Amino acid sequence: MILKNYYWWFKDALPHRFCDDIIKYGKELKSKEGLASTGDFGKDRDLKRNPLTKQELKKLKKTRNSNVVWMDDPWIYKEIHPYLRAANLNSGWNFQWDWSESCQFTKYAKGQYYDWHFDSWDEPYSITKGTNYEGKIRKLSVTLSLSDASEYEGGELEFSFPTNGPHKKPNIVQCKEIRTKGSLVVFPSNVWHRVKPVTKGTRYSLVIWSIGQPFK
Repeated sequence: MILKNYYWWFKDALPHRFCDDIIKYGKELKSKEGLASTGDFGKDRDLKRNPLTKQELKKLKKTRNSNVVWMDDPWIYKEIHPYLRAANLNSGWNFQWDWSESCQFTKYAKGQYYDWHFDSWDEPYSITKGTNYEGKIRKLSVTLSLSDASEYEGGELEFSFPTNGPHKKPNIVQCKEIRTKGSLVVFPSNVWHRVKPVTKGTRYSLVIWSIGQPFK
């Protein structure tokens, strides 16, 4: 998919108090080892009933090393959804979406990272029959910076965009626009991205995926 805009950002969008409230709330919840796209182990796998084995976790560490907790509180969506809608419109994507998955609060300590990946899958959800997920795909991803870049080193969010010609290397772009606390970026869920290893301090972020019916 060739796009005019591969991401849309809002610098210093949300107040520091909002970010601090999420961090405090996230620390109160039980964290677990961050999961890469569950498509690596079966997109529709119920990880609560069928958790990853030690061997799968070892494989996962090659792609991702972080700690996450899940949030689905209305007060969080209320603050972020207006920016999601604005980005979807202003970027020219105009994707249809009607639901957001649980928010992923992520902690990246020294040495932690998330290698190249994308958030979408080639098939819609199927095991969630009768829910808001049934038959839908991820369309838009949001990353909110809960930490300021002065609080850590490394941990840069980077995108990989296609370039013209099959033999040309992809264009790798660092998303410098969201290095300040309270800034957020919205991008199509099929865009490749990564979080480079944190070398000092701790980076906190919040990720949301919005879903809708498959593209036609």
